[in-house]
Amino acid sequence: MPQADTAERLQKVLAAAGVGSRRACEDLIFRRRVTVNGKVAKLGDKVDPTTAEILVDGQRVIANTKLVYLALNKPRGVVSSLDDEKGRTELADFVGQFDVRLHHVGRLDADSEGLLLITNDGELTNKLTHPRYEIQKTYVAEVVNGPLPRNVGRQLLSGVELEDGPAKADSFKLLGALGKTAQVEIVLHEGRKHIVRRMMEEVGHPVTRLIRTAVGPVRLGDLRPGGFRHLSPAEIAALFKAAGD
Repeated sequence: MPQADTAERLQKVLAAAGVGSRRACEDLIFRRRVTVNGKVAKLGDKVDPTTAEILVDGQRVIANTKLVYLALNKPRGVVSSLDDEKGRTELADFVGQFDVRLHHVGRLDADSEGLLLITNDGELTNKLTHPRYEIQKTYVAEVVNGPLPRNVGRQLLSGVELEDGPAKADSFKLLGALGKTAQVEIVLHEGRKHIVRRMMEEVGHPVTRLIRTAVGPVRLGDLRPGGFRHLSPAEIAALFKAAGD
């Protein structure tokens, strides 16, 4: 029997290891595809992830017993990959010292910069990247073709039509302007590729610089480019709350 202070529900251990969402892991257990120490598991089982041998369809699952939650300020020119096959500057060049398998939560294109969450918690990664949880992301963009007319904000808040469907901002704010350049803040809860750049292009103000400053309750703060910090317990709890836990 697992010790009381180390036992966790099996579906939670599987989800944290990146097998799938907690609900998907419950389904695997229900369908008798999971064994623990040689015995078919059942819903409600608890395991000690530090000692249990857990298999899914006969394949060993490496349980995460040391969870890591990082906030990285991704510099411009860095690809959102931890194992880039082309040898480009990647996330592992900044967080490669950890002896656990990490995942980046979502992506930032190489030309964009700012906050990227990195963790080995598969369950949290799944929740934060699933569209139904609608986690908000905040961006600061430098745009051209200013000054911006008043109706730009209204257009973005009511929605613009892109080639892959409509998109709208949750909030929009003009932060400052200098000549034909302006700085704006835009908040969205979706993560389609280049979504901010495409929305601003659609309203006639292309982006020349894009910085993500927040993911849900976690803010970039004063992290230097290429720097990272561990999330606080309060930030981790707030992320799970934002993701519906």
